[in-house]
Amino acid sequence: MHNESKLSNLIALRTEIGLDTGVTIRNGNNVTGFLLSPVLTLEPRWYYNLNKRASKSRRTYGNSGNFISIKTTYHPDWFVISNETNLSFITDISIVPTWGIRRNIGKHFNYEAGIGVGYLHYFKKENVIMVNEPDVAVNLYLRAGYRFLKVKPIKYGTISIVSCSHC
Repeated sequence: MHNESKLSNLIALRTEIGLDTGVTIRNGNNVTGFLLSPVLTLEPRWYYNLNKRASKSRRTYGNSGNFISIKTTYHPDWFVISNETNLSFITDISIVPTWGIRRNIGKHFNYEAGIGVGYLHYFKKENVIMVNEPDVAVNLYLRAGYRFLKVKPIKYGTISIVSCSHC
């Protein structure tokens, strides 16, 4: 579940709460199970080409444009849903500068793609030894969405900015 709130004509704040997926690996390289863990995300976005898109009579409805963001993701150790027992999850936080693109199809459907590389930090638990602890996080995604609410564009000069708390 996410929310994208307008902070200014070109800047929005995307917040997310949900479940991330993962796999468990035992004995070297055998995938033995799956897991779901809670995730909290805070992502300020700068939609840098809305003016250019508007000047070419392209859609800017629903923040249809390119953006640069700083995606901050926190995986707390609140609970884990898994098909394995005695699974311990290690809390982590990542900060990833990301470039992305969002486009809308009609009034309700949209898609996004993004890529970024950043920093990952694990909060070690007592009595846990981590081998080859990674410190690089990769954010690579392609997602499609459906907007349930009817959104009314607000005109600011030549740019259409969307006012919606669930966009």
